[in-house]
Amino acid sequence: MAELRDCPKCGDFFNYTGLRDVCAKCAVSEEKMYEEVYRFLRRRENRAATIERIVEATGVTETLLHQWVRKGRLQPALFPNLGYPCDNCGKLTNTGKLCVSCTADIKNELRTFEAAQEFREAVDANDKATYHADRKLK
Repeated sequence: MAELRDCPKCGDFFNYTGLRDVCAKCAVSEEKMYEEVYRFLRRRENRAATIERIVEATGVTETLLHQWVRKGRLQPALFPNLGYPCDNCGKLTNTGKLCVSCTADIKNELRTFEAAQEFREAVDANDKATYHADRKLK
């Protein structure tokens, strides 16, 4: 079922169905901007254009470019200088939410945490060991 939302661009109300985050009027203008950017990038000399160059030449916002790359509308395989910011450090990436270095850092921290947890479990198991000794009481 659709819910009523404010359009983040123009402030009008629209029925949000999960397909787009803006009203129909703003979606049409975004689509026109997308077509302009895509036409710009299809030219051979512009395929390796940076995000700053695309913004300068077409007038589209950086956040909109990032959004299109994240959604897969602009493929980084075809246009190598495109990407979107990593959610952790802000460095450009084109897969997932985190860049390669942040992913490696998190994996390393997880390995360290798991090793520490295994060590704690081994110490706890060793502390729970029961020792029996035969002593003669007098």
